[in-house]
Amino acid sequence: MTNPIYIDLTTDYAFKRIFASEVNKDLLLHFINEVFRGKKKIVDLAYNKNEYVGDAEDLGTVILDLSCTADDGSKVILEVQTSQQLNFKQRMLYYGGKLIADQAPKGNRRGWNYGITAVYVIVLMEGFVFSTATESTAVFQDICLCNSDTGTIFYEDLHFIFIQLLNFTKGSDKLESDLDRWLYIIKNMPLMDSPPAYLQQPLFGKLFDVARYSKLNMEERAMYDISLKRKWDQEAVRQYQEQQLEEAITRGLQQGLEQGLEQGLEKGLEQGLEQGLQQGLEKGLQQGIAKGLEEGSEAKSYAVVKKMIDRNEWSDEMIAELVEVTVDYVREVREQRNK
Repeated sequence: MTNPIYIDLTTDYAFKRIFASEVNKDLLLHFINEVFRGKKKIVDLAYNKNEYVGDAEDLGTVILDLSCTADDGSKVILEVQTSQQLNFKQRMLYYGGKLIADQAPKGNRRGWNYGITAVYVIVLMEGFVFSTATESTAVFQDICLCNSDTGTIFYEDLHFIFIQLLNFTKGSDKLESDLDRWLYIIKNMPLMDSPPAYLQQPLFGKLFDVARYSKLNMEERAMYDISLKRKWDQEAVRQYQEQQLEEAITRGLQQGLEQGLEQGLEKGLEQGLEQGLQQGLEKGLQQGIAKGLEEGSEAKSYAVVKKMIDRNEWSDEMIAELVEVTVDYVREVREQRNK
């Protein structure tokens, strides 16, 4: 395999090499400010430790990809996640909470009076998106604490910004802002042979220069190659899980149809063919879907609903009844699918 021209910034090693280096602080500062999209501006920042030891021995150590403090005292965590993991949202919440808790002084807490500074958790999600219909299609998910009844912001100095790279689909001719250019580079840099004309700003020129594979020494190349292989392995696992889910759903639906037809024909002899077929199909589909979900450990109602919509054989009301979700949810999935 020929060596790449540029390293993949979504790998753990490349991400830290580019963004966690003092000489590249200007790159990190520019990227973070673009992610804030005008809501906040950082003039300078200082790198923090990335290991946070628990208050007790049994709590263990939290290791972050990158942590820094802005000139106004606010804390920023920047994480890259290349595969969906159990309790993913909860883990990001814990990371943010850890940076809040660590602001408490060891001594005079009364004088401190809980004067915590803002915390921002920025997560680059590569290779997967959130599973729910309302979250799965956006590029950005900007989360803060708010009143669930009115939507009024309760506390705006704890932010979780999730960037779903899979949903960033702009081509090179559609890039409108530096944020667009950053996301385009992060997604496509490994495929490039040289900096394109539309990315010739000095800052991006520096990024392309420091991201050259040829800049790595032998030890650094070995570390990068290991990091890249780990990403490929995670992607292979994800694709296998999706394939298993697809097969399980298809198998469950097929078995449900077959069983439903059989039951419907039997019942039709007693109650009328049309009514019997309908009841049998519904019962068979319910059993088939249950079996499909059982076999596909990663199956979600969203995936089942989308699959049934794709088959274009059932009404929204029937899908809702069979999968045990609301009709509004089915319509929401259909709307997201048609975008």
